[in-house]
Amino acid sequence: MLGGKDDKRNCIMTIHPGAGGTESMDWAAMVLRMYIHYVGRKGYESEVIDLQPGDLAGIKSASIEIDGEYAYGWLKAESGVHRLVRISPFDAASRRHTSFCSVFVYPEAEEAGEIEINPSDLRIDTFRASGAGGQHVNKTDSAIRITHLPTKIVATCQSERSQHRNRETGMRFLRAKLLKRQREEEDRKRDAMEASKDEIAWGSQIRSYVLHPYNMVKDHRTNVETSNTQAVLDGEIDKFVEAYLLSKVEPVKW
Repeated sequence: MLGGKDDKRNCIMTIHPGAGGTESMDWAAMVLRMYIHYVGRKGYESEVIDLQPGDLAGIKSASIEIDGEYAYGWLKAESGVHRLVRISPFDAASRRHTSFCSVFVYPEAEEAGEIEINPSDLRIDTFRASGAGGQHVNKTDSAIRITHLPTKIVATCQSERSQHRNRETGMRFLRAKLLKRQREEEDRKRDAMEASKDEIAWGSQIRSYVLHPYNMVKDHRTNVETSNTQAVLDGEIDKFVEAYLLSKVEPVKW
């Protein structure tokens, strides 16, 4: 299951809500919590390196750095669109809502020299961090946004008080994105990853999480399902991950 070229690497995961405003942003925050619990159960270390809070609730985007042996190998199974069906806590009429969020996982470059980056190809902007983080973080321009001009790939980090530390982490994130793009080119995928992402909407989801009118989580790629939705949202997703990875293993030919 874990024989891929990059499977042993650390990884960076990004989470983005789909259309739907506060409802989808709240769902994205639930997915972020699920993965933080999952990687904790596996004994990995995780750090939220970029977080854009929602206006009323949830998140507009999040990026997590995950360190541990085979982190990318396990988490690559989670890239795709995740769909939630529930009674909305934000609807005064208590109607049922469907929300979407997307998850993408990038293998982290092992060494700085593995992905060569020309400093003249970078535009580095500083800005004031948003959300929680203490007075110092919010009152100084310590957050970093790095744009790789040839590819238009952007990496941001605002988890540290130090602009220097945020720059180091942002560069790791950028290298991970560039490594992912390089792998796609090796596989003869003509389009960059951003252009090949599925629409965050109906018909493109890899997994559905139904909390009303019944409880069920079902992976549409493998048909594995469970009624214990709370356990899944608390990070118990091993059965889904393993079933998907096993489905991708080439059968042995004797």
